[in-house]
Amino acid sequence: MLGKKIGNRAMLWGAVGGTIPDLDVLGKFFLSDIDNLAFHRGISHSIFFSILAAVALGWIVSNLYKSPYHKWIAIVCKGLAAILVCFAAHFVLQIFIPGNFIPTIIFSILLGLVFVRTSKKKYFDEVWEAPDASLRNWQWLFFWSLFTHPILDCFTMYGTQLFAPFSDMRVAWSTISVVDPGYTLPFLICLIIAALYNRSSRKRQYWNYAGIALSSAYLLFTVVNKQRMNRSFEQALVKQNIEFERYLTGPGILQNILWNCTVETKDHFYLGQRSFFDEVPITFNKIEKNHEALIGLETDRTVKILRWFSNEYFNVIKLDEGFQFNDLRFGTFRGEAKSKDDYIFRFNLKDDGKGGYRMEENAGPPKGGANSLFVELMGRVKGLKK
Repeated sequence: MLGKKIGNRAMLWGAVGGTIPDLDVLGKFFLSDIDNLAFHRGISHSIFFSILAAVALGWIVSNLYKSPYHKWIAIVCKGLAAILVCFAAHFVLQIFIPGNFIPTIIFSILLGLVFVRTSKKKYFDEVWEAPDASLRNWQWLFFWSLFTHPILDCFTMYGTQLFAPFSDMRVAWSTISVVDPGYTLPFLICLIIAALYNRSSRKRQYWNYAGIALSSAYLLFTVVNKQRMNRSFEQALVKQNIEFERYLTGPGILQNILWNCTVETKDHFYLGQRSFFDEVPITFNKIEKNHEALIGLETDRTVKILRWFSNEYFNVIKLDEGFQFNDLRFGTFRGEAKSKDDYIFRFNLKDDGKGGYRMEENAGPPKGGANSLFVELMGRVKGLKK
């Protein structure tokens, strides 16, 4: 949008704009667990917010560069951006190495050194020039960086309230994992290469478009692959004489080869998995719905929000204290559902003392089992042999 006019600053501000929708995670500091669940990927991920925020942010940044205090404002803003990047890096690193904070600390120190060095060079050692961009230029940059964030999130299973505040419908096409290096890495590598060239270089434009083309091609592959997987699951259901009311499919974490399927019948759910490399038929594991265990299924606010969030793909397990509400859209860690800890998205419900339920989130792998689960996942991706 602005690379030819302002160079790498366009990448920086685009990254800031693209990160802003996910600041809704800060809701956990002032909302209850159940309200925070409903708030995430809500209004901040909507078309409405993208338009309003683009107008406001474009005006703010345009005037920021005109301010006599620009140097200090820019340093503070870049410092805050660096902190956000550290949070994002920590989030990703905890997926691969949960509980280990050393990589995050090392990354934060290195990023801090880069921040100090670049700030000193740009604002104190050289003559600074204001970017040649109009108010409209800035607003378009922020609109596209904001808007493409929720659009991409629509391709995940989690879902996005794209039309909030006018509708709470969650758009979820479920073709790609929320973390998939196949999409991110080619785009990121091309972006870094493009940043090394002068803003007027044609090679910069080439690498920029190459990154967009590669990531978009991969996204298109996930859409096509979903149709292929859907046909495989449908054929397996017919062969096994399972009369279903509806089903949904989605890829496992980090890849698009191993897919999960959640099937609803009148009285049960069935969970199945299919890898691109499987040589054996799909096996579906039947689990009980157990919906009748919950009191106030139609009226309790906490239960109603969880039912909306899970799109009614849920089952219930009785615990010693309260219940475990399992969102079945995300399947299980091992694809079997033999243990209450095997469910990927699960929530503990306890009596709130007022005739209803209080939710306590309990998502994540069993303690100490993350590494073994990752090894099992990679093994399952390779497929089941005859």
